[in-house]
Amino acid sequence: MPRDVLRPGRICVITRGRDRGKKCVIVGILDDFNVLITGPKELNGVKRGKKNILHLFPLNETIRIRANAKDETVLSAIEKSELKKFMTELIRIEKPR
Repeated sequence: MPRDVLRPGRICVITRGRDRGKKCVIVGILDDFNVLITGPKELNGVKRGKKNILHLFPLNETIRIRANAKDETVLSAIEKSELKKFMTELIRIEKPR
């Protein structure tokens, strides 16, 4: 996956872990393999934290935020982009056999 796709503001689906199937927003780049994400928690329950890029599936939707934006700023950008309902929808991801 090209790393230039994973920039702050990109909406992704979490593919592994306890939040599997939930959508998140990339807030910052930590290193070559990890990014800082948020849901925000008030919207869909995804806490702000570090996530490996291999555990994310980027979507076409983006929002306009600065790097390391606060959760309140991310939430207002989601509402401004009219993606609030989209962010709360779950995606079903089958476990590999």
